[in-house]
Parts: sequence; C-alpha cells; structure tokens
Amino acid sequence: MTQQVEFYFDYGSPASYLAWTQLPGLTARTGAAIVHRPMLLGGVFKATGNSSPISVPAKGAYMGRDLERCARHMGVPFRSNDAFPINTLGLMRGAVAAQRDEILEPYSTAVFEAIWTQNRDMGQPETIVAVLEAAGLDARGLMERTADPAIKDELKANTEQAVSRGVFGAPTFFVGGEMFWGQDRLDHVERALREGATG
Repeated sequence: MTQQVEFYFDYGSPASYLAWTQLPGLTARTGAAIVHRPMLLGGVFKATGNSSPISVPAKGAYMGRDLERCARHMGVPFRSNDAFPINTLGLMRGAVAAQRDEILEPYSTAVFEAIWTQNRDMGQPETIVAVLEAAGLDARGLMERTADPAIKDELKANTEQAVSRGVFGAPTFFVGGEMFWGQDRLDHVERALREGATG
C-alpha cells in the first residue's frame, strides 16, 4: 500500500512554498503519495491563538533572513513579497476548486511562483486572473467557483479539520497520525516514511 503524506498549506505562507518545492523529490525518493490539504492559515491562527511571525518585529526580521537561507540551501528561487501578508481566502477557495477539477498542480505552481518568485500581489483579483490565464487555466471560471457554497464549505472543513488535528501553522505534514510542522522538518517526514516502510 502506497504511503501518504498529508500536506496542509496556504499560498500566503513562504514556508509552505519552500516545502512545496521539495515535494517532488520526496515523492521520488520514497514513493509516497502527497495528499494536498488546502486550508486558510488565517482561520487556523484565529482558532489557535497563533499569529504570523511578522507580528513580532525581531522574529519577523529573522524569519525573512532565514527563509532566504533555506531557499539557497534548497537551491530554489525565492524573493520576499512586497504585498505580504496577502489575503488568501480567494486563492485557497480556488485551490479547492482546482483540486476538484484535478488541476491543482498547475494552479499551485502558478500561484506559489507568482507570490514567492515574481513578487506579484495575488490579493488583487485582476492579478490572479492574469497569472492564471498566463498558466493556461480557466481563470475566470475558477474565480467564479470560489463563490460556490460547496467550495466555501470544503475549505472551511479542511481548516477546521486541521485545527482539530493540532495544526497551528503552515506547512504542516502528517504521516499517519504523526504531525510535523515547518519546511525544515521534511527530513523528519522522510525518516517517518522510511521507518514505516521498513517496519
């Protein structure tokens, strides 16, 4: 039976972006399947009493430098976004719609790269449409579906499920019932997969 890694994420999280860039390698090395769980990080913060690192100036300054270090270590492009923090409600609802349409991979590629390598303000509807259209996606169709009550309810359910499982930030991974938080815990995720595979 193929092992699974559940990946709870929000496009507005730079750490989620860095983790996302590493998932193909993780899959190639372990054979594990990635189960994407779009959630609304703002909702998680509200439910858990957590907040963005930028709310603490010293921590925010450190995190900015550390993210750049992580990107260099991973060998992936990264730049801070001038519009951060971005309201990702529409984007995350769009992720649910894209997942239902089985186009989450190109959708996530377009959105993550627009925010974290191209410095695009993806809180603006016209920018979202332009980015998705450039990726060959039905941008307006996807954005219209973000108003669908079923899409809204699924994102809300994903977020509530995340909180109920102990999630307090992004990215968060689950291997079975074991939780791992942060892009810098992927080595632990991989170890858990290998230990599960061998015993």
